Amino acid sequence: MSLGSLLTEVDHIAIAVRDIEAAAGWYRDVFGAEVTHREVVESDGVEEALIKVADSYIQLLTPTKPDSPVGKFLESRGEGLHHVAYRVDDCAAALEAVKSAGHRVVDEAPRPGSRNTTVAFLHPKSGFGTLIELVQEN
Repeated sequence: MSLGSLLTEVDHIAIAVRDIEAAAGWYRDVFGAEVTHREVVESDGVEEALIKVADSYIQLLTPTKPDSPVGKFLESRGEGLHHVAYRVDDCAAALEAVKSAGHRVVDEAPRPGSRNTTVAFLHPKSGFGTLIELVQEN
């Protein structure tokens, strides 16, 4: 089975921001888009605000602590595109397919994500410089 057949759709595009309120306000003022979900993900050290776009989301991320991955990203690269997330039916199977093909991963096993999802990240060196998240809706 090819990896392409494991991806079902784009789940979200994540954007790292310093001021989540200002970013959410910009999407509201410019596009009339409202935040539909907010959550603090303590395990990742982030606060997220999700803006629904069709069946996908724009995920605004801001660190809750400076040494979180998003905090380090903002410090080194500034605001901007952080990762792309794809929906999969089976996160464990998709992650295993990536690992079996010899590609690098961030997460060795799926873990809980926001919105009661199961997630795993692939290393940017395996994704042509893009951090990729696999998302299974539970």
